[in-house]
Amino acid sequence: MLDHWANRLLQKKIEYISECIPNNISANSITLLGFLIGLVAASFISFKYYLLGIILIIINRFFDGLDGAIARKKGSTSFGGYLDITCDFIFYSAVIIGFALSEPKQNSLASIFLLFSFVGTGTSFLAFAAITKKNDILLREKSKKAFYYMKGLVEGTETIAFYIIVCFFPEFFPIIAIIFGCLCWVTVGGRIYSAYILLR
Repeated sequence: MLDHWANRLLQKKIEYISECIPNNISANSITLLGFLIGLVAASFISFKYYLLGIILIIINRFFDGLDGAIARKKGSTSFGGYLDITCDFIFYSAVIIGFALSEPKQNSLASIFLLFSFVGTGTSFLAFAAITKKNDILLREKSKKAFYYMKGLVEGTETIAFYIIVCFFPEFFPIIAIIFGCLCWVTVGGRIYSAYILLR
């Protein structure tokens, strides 16, 4: 829901920074570096170093924006788009695993429910992107992404906000995770309804 606003706020700043990146550094290498930073963030969270986890999550998201800016400058590729979204989904799940490992008795059930919810949001998102790509459907305006991004109540910006909140208040992870998981299912329902209207 907030991704469009966040992108408008940060895009010019990130594009300016991308101009300082040497030409021999590819967008894919930035994607992979950011992904590794995200996995380290999940590891820190599993050991209850929540502040370090927040810092590395923010750095991961910065790299996620930077790789797109570099790709637009040098020319985006289908593989780059594939690599970017694959790394994103693994990163999102890894952070939840980090919380599950940090307090197994307290967080495990809520983590399972949240991962289940992520499967719903991810599937509804990627399935629609695949269908629109296959049928060459252009909705409203041509996306600058590798494929069409279907909007929803819960998107990347909301997910990062959730991670930051639970890092500051880890003792409340189960209840916050369940609430966020329910919002994910509201997103799934909205996407299925939108797909029905647009694709029938």
